[in-house]
Amino acid sequence: MSATKTLPLVKDPERLSSRLKEIPGEPGVYFMKDESDRILYIGKSKKLRSRVRSYFRDTPKHSHRIDMMVRLVADIEFIVTDTEAEALALEANLVKQHQPYFNVLLKDDKKYPYLLITWSEDYPRIFITRNRRLAKEKDKYYGPYVDVGLLRNTLHLVKRIFPLRQRPQPLFKDRPCLNYDLGRCPGVCQQLISKEEYRKIVQKVAMVFQGRTQELIDILSGNMEQLAEALNFEAAARIRDQINGLKSLSADQKVSLPKDTVSQDAIALAADDKHACIQLFQIRAGRLVGRLGFIAESPLLSGEKGVEAGAILQRVLEEHYQNAEAVEIPAEILVQHELPDGEMLAEFLTLRRGRKVSIVAPQRQIKAELIEMVERNAGYELQGMQKLGDRNRQATQDLADILDLPDLPRRIEGYDISHIQGSNAVGSQVVFIDGLPAKQHYRHYKIKNPAVTTGHSDDFASLAEVIRRRFRKYAEDSKLQRVGNPDWPDLVMIDGGKGQLSAVVAVLQEMNLLEDLRVVSLAKQREEIFLPGESFPLQTDAEQPGVQLLRRLRDEAHRFAVSFHRQQRSDKLKRSRLDEIPGLGFGRQKQLLEHFRSIDYIREATREQLAQAPGIGPHLAQQIYEYFHPNGG
Repeated sequence: MSATKTLPLVKDPERLSSRLKEIPGEPGVYFMKDESDRILYIGKSKKLRSRVRSYFRDTPKHSHRIDMMVRLVADIEFIVTDTEAEALALEANLVKQHQPYFNVLLKDDKKYPYLLITWSEDYPRIFITRNRRLAKEKDKYYGPYVDVGLLRNTLHLVKRIFPLRQRPQPLFKDRPCLNYDLGRCPGVCQQLISKEEYRKIVQKVAMVFQGRTQELIDILSGNMEQLAEALNFEAAARIRDQINGLKSLSADQKVSLPKDTVSQDAIALAADDKHACIQLFQIRAGRLVGRLGFIAESPLLSGEKGVEAGAILQRVLEEHYQNAEAVEIPAEILVQHELPDGEMLAEFLTLRRGRKVSIVAPQRQIKAELIEMVERNAGYELQGMQKLGDRNRQATQDLADILDLPDLPRRIEGYDISHIQGSNAVGSQVVFIDGLPAKQHYRHYKIKNPAVTTGHSDDFASLAEVIRRRFRKYAEDSKLQRVGNPDWPDLVMIDGGKGQLSAVVAVLQEMNLLEDLRVVSLAKQREEIFLPGESFPLQTDAEQPGVQLLRRLRDEAHRFAVSFHRQQRSDKLKRSRLDEIPGLGFGRQKQLLEHFRSIDYIREATREQLAQAPGIGPHLAQQIYEYFHPNGG
């Protein structure tokens, strides 16, 4: 059914008409593919034929993003399902599997943090993260939370209420730390609590972040009464303290709303011509227990604002509830705009929850006022984003004026070198997009130049090596698009003066890339900007917006290089003593350090404990032990 290297359907009306007639009017999932058979978009509908036809009608209702996609579609495939809910579930799985470009609606810019519980581990950890790609399949995210301060405070209080592991790694190898004596940790590092019992504690903590605090209090109250009846007053007192802590948490961190016994989620957005800020309020028993935030890249159309807004809200709700447990799904969802497939989503959530879920766009009274409050909060978030965007646009515009660039520099890359007298020399590449750090594009380099050794540093040669490795693929493939390629920088900034800049320019000339690449350097002492071939720096003010942007980029490149250098130096110091042990190669050193965590633990270990480490048998364990205990101690 797929096509290879064929014309887009919009340029072949006869084939488009024939293809649309083949699509049934049943529920299911459809795939939009380009001429190379790559999936551009995966969608679902209760009537496949009607939905797919709507993309190819001459109508101004589509967003620019969808118009762009339609022009690329060369073939359409579909899978029919029995129900609309099945279509939604299938679409979710397929999008997660294939991650089509035009399905990416929500930005992953790490603006909002998540809480992560690592259920994949025997003793789960609980921590805050801004990266949703870190976890394994069994791990569970909660969020994204708008208020990181409130989230940190909640996690801090929860760790005081319940005995939880407080450290990512043990402080001591053979005994628990002070947290165990204080009752704040059940001795996870020494396995003084079983995996099963510890997971029960974490399950209670998860209820707090599911908005089920009152339900947890009720369960604990029943447990406390049973313990009191059994005359186990000490255990009952511990649970009493947990209940009081949870009530304090509830009183301090939740905003009371008009009385309502129904669990609700309320969602609304505020948007400009580039972004939409979405807020989702989680209300349980008349109280606001969570405020989540999302950012969508798709702009709203002025003529069909409600239509596009409804589609954004639908996508946010689908992604949010597909990652939620059944107990987290509320009985009622209040939406700012009608959803294009609201009935399908309600049916899907009803099946997931096991009880009826209603999706309502309220028009008056208390529920409408609630939506207005959510929309107002989304508006404040959008204002903050606009102010930040205005500042960055001003800085990039000023930088373009300083450097006489034809367009605003969207992608700027910064490079720096770090070492101590030539030892452990490393390079860093950091990327700013639209004036903001894009950490997913950061990269570090270990300097391989044999001339750069301890006691002999060469920043010029090191920078030349880094630049050569970064742009090698463009030099080797002259057909590879440069300007306009998302990976191709609009500006490269080198940390240093004329010497560093000259070294980079020389290697770019050698690679025949300098003509398409704008390069500058920023000297540290006077914050001076140097251009290739110029003896004197540009006349600038160190405090003007464009120079400040380069300074932020330079400082970030320096920070990233120094942190990687320290890591390399630390690893080398760890291994330096182990290098002296016969038979202990690099691979076994790595296994030994992963098992014992530090040289000190290895030194304190017995022969038997050493032999239990992966890759270390009795004979090698004896050699390691004798190395650290030459006198037989």
